[in-house]
Amino acid sequence: MRVRSSLPAVLCVLALAACGDNSTEPTLSPSTKPDFLPSHDALRAALKAVLEEQNGGLGFEMWASFVDRDGVVQAVVFSGTNRADQWPGSRVISAQKANTANAFSLEGFALSTANLFAAVQPGGSLFGLQESNPVDPDVAYGGKPQDYGTDKDPMVGKRIGGVNVFGGGLALYTADGNLVGALGVSGDTSCTDHVIAWRLRHALNLDNVPAGVADGGADDNIIYTDGNIDGFEHPTCINPFPQTEGDATQIAPDLPNTDPIGPGE
Repeated sequence: MRVRSSLPAVLCVLALAACGDNSTEPTLSPSTKPDFLPSHDALRAALKAVLEEQNGGLGFEMWASFVDRDGVVQAVVFSGTNRADQWPGSRVISAQKANTANAFSLEGFALSTANLFAAVQPGGSLFGLQESNPVDPDVAYGGKPQDYGTDKDPMVGKRIGGVNVFGGGLALYTADGNLVGALGVSGDTSCTDHVIAWRLRHALNLDNVPAGVADGGADDNIIYTDGNIDGFEHPTCINPFPQTEGDATQIAPDLPNTDPIGPGE
């Protein structure tokens, strides 16, 4: 299990990276292709730094993925020393969460994957949503497994699809309020996935959320409830190591605030 320490105040490794197309990738229009998304190395370094925090859950290594506004995967990374250090199934789930947060967020309104849980339950207003937009298996499982999580991950440059309705997927907003895609994190409990995704988005200064269903309409934070799940709530998760890892249920309300004007502080 990882030993956590405090997140460095400045992540100097966050470099800009061009996301080029080739003849086999979808053609994106200039109006929809984002000007900025973290490079593979910047995303991995930021993820590893966030994992030094107390995030609750099991303390496992993680996968993280980014998609742009068209749902095209731009980066897939893992935090461990090799791809076997994380749950193998969480690679695709991370990209699926990113696709979901991007697909159901707007320039003026963000929904996290955690916000969708209650609405898709039987009798909910969005029941069946999780069966829509299926994952493309050729994209998800193509290529060489040894390339998974590297800058040659075969998902990069392709649309993964998929809808996931538990914590870990967040839309990305630049300092000027542009929605440029979404982030997905997977590998621990869904509550901890959300906490890590939130801190990762904040560290990358892409958390300028304009509005949402949480915190009185301010943002897209996870909403826990001990009662009925009938709005935009998410169930609480197991907390096996409260003495060393914290409690994701208690951590979430105290996560760094989103900033609708400038980069997160």
